[in-house]
Amino acid sequence: MNFSELIQAVRTAPGQVVIPSTWSQGRASFGGLVAALAHEAMRARMAEVRPVRSLAITFVGPVEADVPVAFEVDILREGKAVSQVFCRAVQNGEVVTVVQGSFGLPRESAVAVDSEPAPSFKGPEESQELPFVRGAMPEFLQHFAMCFSVGGLPFTSNKSRQMGGWMGFRHGVGDEQMEAAHLLALVDTWPPAVLPHLSAPAPGSSLTWTIEFVQPMPRLAANDWCRYLATIEHARDGYGHAAAQCWTPDGELLAISRQTVTVFG
Repeated sequence: MNFSELIQAVRTAPGQVVIPSTWSQGRASFGGLVAALAHEAMRARMAEVRPVRSLAITFVGPVEADVPVAFEVDILREGKAVSQVFCRAVQNGEVVTVVQGSFGLPRESAVAVDSEPAPSFKGPEESQELPFVRGAMPEFLQHFAMCFSVGGLPFTSNKSRQMGGWMGFRHGVGDEQMEAAHLLALVDTWPPAVLPHLSAPAPGSSLTWTIEFVQPMPRLAANDWCRYLATIEHARDGYGHAAAQCWTPDGELLAISRQTVTVFG
């Protein structure tokens, strides 16, 4: 199943979603996809659809491929403008992922501050694309394209604090409009920003993840390129802390992300 088909599956039957092994990341399913599915399950439960403002995600355990997973949603509170929603992904009777989301309507305000300008990158065609090598890379990467413009590739002893470039879907989304679910998958496609510091392959994964979305979301197609830049703020004792931002090709801010990652090397 491609990305759009999986999103439709969780909208119609959130209690019995099966993620195929083509979306695996080692022994787990790709976390960005799991987060995207949780977001769609939460959105489907709200009485009034409100734009997502922020999500706080904790990956409790691996979501197995080819095994049904249920996305159970609780509406914690629905106020006049803001909905607080909680989702747990449950597989084999155990909680594997939890997500708390804040969804909010716009309101009148005297405060208006534009985002900082997006960084200038070389174009995707001039950047170093990470090729998908079956058997040597996580299976889910076959669905995405990443072109590195800043920093180095994983396991190249590059000590830069920053890593980023361009990201997009290779297939599976058509020309539908970019939504929060697409961004969740794209942002988490990038490896932990600490991995280029290593000289040899070693496992690394997200432990917690918070992401905030700019609303109203700039309009672009789901199959467009997006810019991404992550900055390591601190790393030690097998844990790294990184902040990141995502922009449209024209430099409009889309999302602000922060992750705590584990690295076994």
